[in-house]
Amino acid sequence: MDQRLLPDADLAALQAIPGCEAIDLLLPDMNGLLRGKRISRDALEKVYADGVCLPMSLIATDITGNTVEETGLGYAIGDEDRICRPVPGSLRPIPWHARPLAQLLLTMEDGMGGLFEANPREVLSRIVQRFKARGLTPVVAVELEFYLLDGELDESGSPRTSVNPATGERNASTQVYYMQDLDDYRDFTDAVGDACRAQGVPADTAVAEYAPGQFEINLKHRADALLACDEAIFLKRTIKAIAEQQGMLASFMAKPFAYQAGSGMHVHVSVLDAGGRNIFASTPEAPADTLRHAVGGLQRISRDCMLLFAPHANSYRRFVLNAFVPLNDCWGFNNRTVAMRVPHSDPANLRIEHRIAGADANPYLVTAAVLAGILHGLDTRADPGPAIVGNAYEQTESRVVDWNGAIADFLASDFVAANFGASFQHIFGQQKGKESRSFQAQVSSTDYAWYLRQV
Repeated sequence: MDQRLLPDADLAALQAIPGCEAIDLLLPDMNGLLRGKRISRDALEKVYADGVCLPMSLIATDITGNTVEETGLGYAIGDEDRICRPVPGSLRPIPWHARPLAQLLLTMEDGMGGLFEANPREVLSRIVQRFKARGLTPVVAVELEFYLLDGELDESGSPRTSVNPATGERNASTQVYYMQDLDDYRDFTDAVGDACRAQGVPADTAVAEYAPGQFEINLKHRADALLACDEAIFLKRTIKAIAEQQGMLASFMAKPFAYQAGSGMHVHVSVLDAGGRNIFASTPEAPADTLRHAVGGLQRISRDCMLLFAPHANSYRRFVLNAFVPLNDCWGFNNRTVAMRVPHSDPANLRIEHRIAGADANPYLVTAAVLAGILHGLDTRADPGPAIVGNAYEQTESRVVDWNGAIADFLASDFVAANFGASFQHIFGQQKGKESRSFQAQVSSTDYAWYLRQV
């Protein structure tokens, strides 16, 4: 086959992997899980020329791996295949594997010559195009918190904190931003850093977070929101793979332990005008109207989009008091108790940090919702009210959120339909509805502990 079928960046990346034997073709689904297939090196050019067939239902497969018939993508259409094509420039090595392998992101077509509008990456792409039509460019960075856990579960199937590699003792204490934790886990963080550099993933900061074995790795900002989310997908895969190699389990579950901090996904956004100037540039004493309107838009859409920020049953366990998790839509400067934080920075680099989403959410969908909310605020000149100074938990009323309520709000939302498409709204809403019904049908160990003998 003709290697000229490959875009220059992908060809260069492939040539930098001597003896590459196979390529993982990756299609992130609505839950952010990577579906796809592994092909031989000899088949790669054909994928660039003709695409590869994958079931359309993969996009909306539920968290357990089953087709959700309520989406209309399963038996109703004969579980049809759709052509999936490479995302240009996304070919990367898989540096942690013993064999020389590569990985490549895919996007799905709709069967009529266009892209499948319910594909999460395409949902984000359409929002980005709306910024471009206004002469604006969103600049995005994604922060991901996660736990490093013992590779083996306990006798009841529950997770255990990891054993500290330096001390040999199981982690039990909380030492936020503790440098000794980073030193103790340097084999892990060094391996992740090396793998990210090999993939061109710009991971630039690692910190020990607010619970035993909890860490955060940040990605540099990108003036390409799609690329920023692609890199978040590659980073998550890297963290999970390196942890497994070192006998640990890396989990992005929102709340793995009832009495420890949850894991969030924080999305940082600034917006550049056609001249490259940040439209949020201002000071806390005199915030720009554009900054205030953007925050106001994020406030207005947060209820409609809560399902995107908190897509799973476990997501809602993260929203607890005094845990640096936002419990409503308030905002403020240099304040981690609010939902929309404006971090300390010089005026020219002012940005919004959106803090509602959990680490278990899909980065494409979270970013799409954040950017759509910003546009909504700019278009409607939304007023966010006064910025909170001090402890937001003491000054504001907590929002009551639950999974089924979020599903209902999402399915009923005119904002969601208008901004993300009726097809996506239906498919994602039905997927989550099915997951909720299946989850609620389970009889948990708590049921037995509370009711088996007592009633």
